[in-house]
Formats: sequence, C-alpha cells, structure tokens
Amino acid sequence: MSTWQDLLHELDEWKRRGRTATFWWRDDDAITATPALDRLLALRRHHDVPVGLAVIPARADTTLPDRLAAEPDVVILQHGWAHANYAPVGMPKAEFGPDRSVPFMLGELARGRLIIGRLFGPKAIEVLVPPHNRIAPDLAAALPQAGYSGLSTYGPRKRPIAGLALINTHVDIMNWTTRSFAGEQICLTLMLNHLQARRRGDVDAAEPTGLLSHHLAHDEVAWRFLDALLAALRAHAAVRFVGAAEAFGSA
Repeated sequence: MSTWQDLLHELDEWKRRGRTATFWWRDDDAITATPALDRLLALRRHHDVPVGLAVIPARADTTLPDRLAAEPDVVILQHGWAHANYAPVGMPKAEFGPDRSVPFMLGELARGRLIIGRLFGPKAIEVLVPPHNRIAPDLAAALPQAGYSGLSTYGPRKRPIAGLALINTHVDIMNWTTRSFAGEQICLTLMLNHLQARRRGDVDAAEPTGLLSHHLAHDEVAWRFLDALLAALRAHAAVRFVGAAEAFGSA
C-alpha cells in the first residue's frame, strides 16, 4: 500500500523528467442543491481546481442550475438517464448495459440530453457518464451519431471509439460495498499505479489521471482525504489540473 511520500516521490520523478502530470476531477450523482454540494464547491474554490459534475437528468431539479449559475470552473456532464440498474441478478450493475436494445437506450439518453441542455445551457458539454461506469459496446459506438462528443467511465482507456473522446477516472475514493471512504492507502495506491503506468508507457500517457468523488455519499473521512489530496496535488510543481471542457476538447 502506498503513502503520501510515495505519491510525492512519483510526482518528483515526473518533474525530474520535465513532464507534467495532468489530473482531472469528476463528481457523480448530482441531482439537487444540498449542503454536501455546497461543501464540494467550497473545496473546489479553496483549491482552485475545476470539476466536472455528472448530473442525473431524470432526477435533477431546478435548485441545481440555480446553485451552480455563478460557480466558475464547474462543467456539467450527463449521468445517464435515471441511474437505474437493469442488469440481471448477480451481474454488475448497469443502466446502459448489453441487456436492453440500443435504440431504446438512445431514446432515454436523448431525453436526458434535452433536460441537461435546458437546465444548464452552455455550462453543459456533450459528454456521457454512464451510471455504474458501464456501457454496452454497441451503445458506446452509437454515441457520436447521437450527438455526444465524449464518454467517461472508469479505468485506463483502451481501444478508441471513432468520433468520441474517452477520458476516464482512475481513483474512486468510495468503497461501494460499505458505502464509506475507501481508505487513504487504497486511494493513494490507485493514484500512484496510474501515474507510474503513464510514466512507463503501460497505459495511454496522454489520458489525465482522473479523481472520482460522490459528494452525496461522502463520510467525514472521505471529505478530509479529498481536501488533503487536492492540497497536496495543487502544491506540486509537476501537477496541472485540466478542466472537463479542455479534457474533452470542448474548451
């Protein structure tokens, strides 16, 4: 398991080689204005780090765009349709998995895309974040024709999809079995592993290392870790945070 010192040593190595370690931050499951969202936005402002906020269209209300209207460096991503689970019993959760027809799923996404556009206007970009970070390959391939320019799931990106920018996350700070903080050492290890793999060329080095948070699910330990991690990264000369619009080519 990794320590803070291990992470700093890795970033020092990036600096020594004259390279910049790019990062981006995605927060999922936004639906309404809450104290937890206020806390997330306060962290964003304190550390001056842009965030991509994945909003669930079917559940979003008007308090959310009202709350975000004056917030800079917050970009809206579409978080599926209703964050439902249609996977068969015993299979990994998925709202847009291989068990439903592609035309039907595209219809749901189109409804969600209209809602996101109406609520957030130019603050939103045409990027899909499928709930549970899973999407059927046939549906992913059809996204460009449906008007999407980007897709974000979890783990190092692999084969490209024509017409679609793939920018994933790699460090989920939550343990979804316990619905609590995943643990400092686990999160640092995930981050260190992706940075080392990028530096060695084992994964796509151009993909920013993605931090994934879920403001509505955080316990106090998760909040404290997120604060400490953002502070440590922002303080290092080798680190640059990339906004979602820039990452997906919409800047």
